Amino acid sequence: MEDKKVVVDVKNLYKIYKVGDSKVRALNGVTFQVYEGEFCAIVGTSGSGKSTLLNMLAGLEHPTKGSISIRGKHIESMTENQLVTFRREHVGFIFQSFNLMGTMTTLENVALPLTFRGMSRKERIRRAERMVKLVGLEKHKKHKPNQMSGGQQQRVGMARALVLDPDIVFADEPTGNLDSVTSADMMNLMRNVVNKHHKTLVMVTHDNHLASYADRIIHISDGKIIEIEDNSDRWKADTIATAKSVQEIEEERIKEV
Repeated sequence: MEDKKVVVDVKNLYKIYKVGDSKVRALNGVTFQVYEGEFCAIVGTSGSGKSTLLNMLAGLEHPTKGSISIRGKHIESMTENQLVTFRREHVGFIFQSFNLMGTMTTLENVALPLTFRGMSRKERIRRAERMVKLVGLEKHKKHKPNQMSGGQQQRVGMARALVLDPDIVFADEPTGNLDSVTSADMMNLMRNVVNKHHKTLVMVTHDNHLASYADRIIHISDGKIIEIEDNSDRWKADTIATAKSVQEIEEERIKEV
């Protein structure tokens, strides 16, 4: 990863809560980086500090100590208004509970974040249609959330996160409300978006199997990073194999012609 640009740079991060007379260290000196075009998973059990860490990265909570730089901008020193603007311009979110508007169609839900940029309706719909196609929901673009399965709703959530063309996408237990088969489908989609569209994705999960889809796996326990596992060779091999198979198919098609 040495030749890749750093998107997220976390240094010596602490989050300390006061509980009565005692102090709880939700994060206890966390340091790591996330690179451009990387799928990074933060994995740990309940109470490990992983959700607190994600909230810190997204600027939803302020650290007690330490720094968080995203694209060279230190978000720990931003005001609340600056953070709102920063998230709107640079960050996409995929939530466990989908968070879709029940009265809106797929296309309208995906286009919704673009309204806050003052974009014309025509341009919003054009971009939303492109993202809906990316996640394979062209046939469902006029459907409302209650007309779709959980997996389809999560795909809408992913399209909504990507429509802003963010520098980084944060996913908080994105398959938590899905069955195992649908979860695997969602993870493959996320992997495909990272590979083909060079997106930077940080996912929080308690599931080691789901974390295995990532390029790197950050294991966290009791507020500390206990291991950073490099899993990128697996996905490089898969990407090369896929590219070869596509090339072979194309060569066979040319021969037939």
